[in-house]
Amino acid sequence: MAELKIDAVVFDVLGTLVDEPAGLRAGIRALTPSPDAAGTERLLLLWQRHIEREQRRVLDGDRPYVPGELLDREAAGLVAEAAGVGDPAAVEALARSARRLPPWPDTVAGLALIAGRFPLIGLSNASRTALLGLNAHAGLRWHQALSAEDARTYKPDPAVYRLAVTVAGVPPERLLMVAAHAWDLRGAQALGLRTAYVARPVGDPPTPADRFDLYAEGLADLAGQLELP
Repeated sequence: MAELKIDAVVFDVLGTLVDEPAGLRAGIRALTPSPDAAGTERLLLLWQRHIEREQRRVLDGDRPYVPGELLDREAAGLVAEAAGVGDPAAVEALARSARRLPPWPDTVAGLALIAGRFPLIGLSNASRTALLGLNAHAGLRWHQALSAEDARTYKPDPAVYRLAVTVAGVPPERLLMVAAHAWDLRGAQALGLRTAYVARPVGDPPTPADRFDLYAEGLADLAGQLELP
């Protein structure tokens, strides 16, 4: 690891540190009485596709920036409509499920281990308000948590990664971006950050063409590659 000299570690949150689909499934199951597994997955996919599509529209300039919590409310409304639920309180509860996402089993201990050596920066497409709830619910502890809301766009726009560079006060190549999404790492790489892919059951695996600095099976493996005890 002598060739990888970094001053801080930047972590993606959704999917990388918390199990987003599990939290949303729990919200969907609470919305409608006993949906079967196929029905839950259909509604989950409806949510995910809406978020992905609308973030892409913002990135492409086809929609003015709106924070992620508004997109969550839109997605919750679509899911509730598809499930035949019209109660506004139930829709709001479903939207808030996006802030109650369980951490992966190795997340809390892994962050603590790595924080013993490096400053940790969370960098998420979640809004500031949603990120506060996420951090509290999942027990995520940071030296700094940054929301894409501060750049008024979404990853992989370079402006989002630049938030971390500005806060760290070091050149991009002195930051290590950690994510379970290859698209996220490519965005960071384009700005000059070093990159580490962490495998998760959800996410966007690397392609054969990707060349990231580190590949880890989990946070303990990553900590070991960072020469931590």
